[in-house]
Amino acid sequence: MTVAIIVCALTCLCMILAVLKKPRIQIFKKEVDSYPIVVLIGACVMLLLGKIKLGQVLDSFFSDSAINPLKILILFISMTVLSVFLDEVGFFRYVANCTLKKANTAQSKLFLYLYLTVSVLTVFTSNDIIILTFTPFICYFAKHADISPLPYLIAEFVAANTWSMALVIGNPTNIYLASAMNIDFFGYVKVMIIPTLCAGLLAFALLRIIFAKALKKPLKCQYEDCKIANKTLLIIGLAHLGGCTLMLAIASYIGLQMWLISLGFALSLLVFVSIYALLHHQKPTVLAISLKRAPWQLVPFVLSMFVLILGLSESGATAALANLLGQNHAVFTYGFASFFSSNLINNIPMSVLFGSVLSYFEGANTTAAVFATVIGSNIGAFLTPIGALAGIMWADMLKKQNVKFGYRSFISYGAMIALPVMAVSLLALACVCGTF
Repeated sequence: MTVAIIVCALTCLCMILAVLKKPRIQIFKKEVDSYPIVVLIGACVMLLLGKIKLGQVLDSFFSDSAINPLKILILFISMTVLSVFLDEVGFFRYVANCTLKKANTAQSKLFLYLYLTVSVLTVFTSNDIIILTFTPFICYFAKHADISPLPYLIAEFVAANTWSMALVIGNPTNIYLASAMNIDFFGYVKVMIIPTLCAGLLAFALLRIIFAKALKKPLKCQYEDCKIANKTLLIIGLAHLGGCTLMLAIASYIGLQMWLISLGFALSLLVFVSIYALLHHQKPTVLAISLKRAPWQLVPFVLSMFVLILGLSESGATAALANLLGQNHAVFTYGFASFFSSNLINNIPMSVLFGSVLSYFEGANTTAAVFATVIGSNIGAFLTPIGALAGIMWADMLKKQNVKFGYRSFISYGAMIALPVMAVSLLALACVCGTF
């Protein structure tokens, strides 16, 4: 057990260093992120040391179980492709510009409209996509309006990682944990809607208090001339994302697995857009860019982390962690444990680890422990940059935009918002689950 823990701990440490230092590796004349390679090496070491057998890994990858990592990856990447396609046709930028026009000259209105827009779009798409799309727009707007971008950037990041809790498709951690415990779309929503509403409202109130002074400054309106260049592609994209979300909601009632539904809609989008391009004698450029932008680096990352967790499980380490956490006060124990663990090893590895730990949980409080972990994986993203890959990419984007927002600033703002939001979310969850 000790060897497996050491291998996993060293791998996570090296992964964090790779993420913070951001070294990239050149493979076949193409630069790739180093952190998935680091985790892949750790998984190989676990296999070479005999802590997990290759046959066991392959059985897990191709099993007909809810926690099959390949199915979970297909579900997340397929949904991401649908969202990225809408971004490429200009939908999110168009919505952002409409929000700006609606606010006119009042920063307080703009702040509210931006928070609402990011929140609503995150619920039905993905927190990562919204953050990567809205961040450049906010920096551009703030520069031309002669205001500080920080209130809007922090509000965007907090909103995206709070409202991503609402639906199972909002975050890959939601998908993994819900799949691991056989929680369907409506079963997830029924429990998480109240904690998400409480978290979202409190987060907005805290943000308004923190940035009250900055938002009093007058706003110079300079609108961007933003139009949808191809409305047909927009309709195709919206129809596929809307149809996919609806089908996911009723998946358990029609006997279809969610990964098959999302994959089907992603393939349908590919066919529809290809036919459209062929009929108009065009190249499917938007589709090609969307596929290129999909988070393919998550494939080796998640699969390798899964191997590491299998090694820990086989050695008895996850059982020991489950015993350490216990089963009393499940909401607060698992909630805060997952919250802080996300900021030690990142929320995706944390979810894979806790998915295994939760398999040892028994009794009526199992559901509460699962959803507490979901909350920790989402809200933990805005405590430190390590909390989620979105935070790492976001911090890197701010540097490129010449926005000064370092590690200490991230933690200072994150602690003021994340800790009270986490506490209120868990209280709401405890009320919903009746664990008081």
